[in-house]
Amino acid sequence: MWRRLSHMGAMQRYQSPMIALAVCLAALAGFVDALAYSSLGGFFASFMSGNTTRLGVAFAAGHYDEVRMAGALILSFVAGVMIAAVIMRRWPQHPKPAVMTGVALLLGLAATIIRFHSGNQVYLLVALAMGAECGVDIGLFYVTGSLVRMGQSLAGALMGDKDRWSWLRHLLLWLGFLLGVVTGGRCYAAFDAGALWLAAGGAGVLAIAMGTVSSRAPNASPWGPRPV
Repeated sequence: MWRRLSHMGAMQRYQSPMIALAVCLAALAGFVDALAYSSLGGFFASFMSGNTTRLGVAFAAGHYDEVRMAGALILSFVAGVMIAAVIMRRWPQHPKPAVMTGVALLLGLAATIIRFHSGNQVYLLVALAMGAECGVDIGLFYVTGSLVRMGQSLAGALMGDKDRWSWLRHLLLWLGFLLGVVTGGRCYAAFDAGALWLAAGGAGVLAIAMGTVSSRAPNASPWGPRPV
């Protein structure tokens, strides 16, 4: 019983750092999405709902170049999620830092390739990286999902739920994504596709931070202690 209470106390202690990491991951996704959107003329690296809409509209209009681009980005994203799942099984002791290290390497590879080849195909690597990042699974990076969770939590607070401030976590994720998009847009204007190096560096820093937090509380969650 004492061990259980101690474990739950450790989870609560590291909940705030995990929330901060989740917000930073959302910001990274927003940053990269802004770069992809600016480079590809309205396609995304992590927002697959947007790419699916582009896919359907382009197919209806007979714009098959856009169909191919949207389809390739979606497939790359799914492949990234699969890669994350494989990495997490391969390195079960440090799964999240291992995945984020892979994300940093993929973004760095994309930044290197784009120096010598300016084709849009390099953003398939970026979508691959974003799929892997979502596979880390410590936060909800989808803007619609975050807003839905926030609305549900707000409704619960109005109806007297015990945790009246849980909606703030989802608001922070949304704000993190928005801040990332704004920063990414400004960096693209200043550095063009070279801003991918900033994304790669940010992913590397997050991998280190995640390794530090995970080593102290491997089962910590941004949304509270999990059942033990």
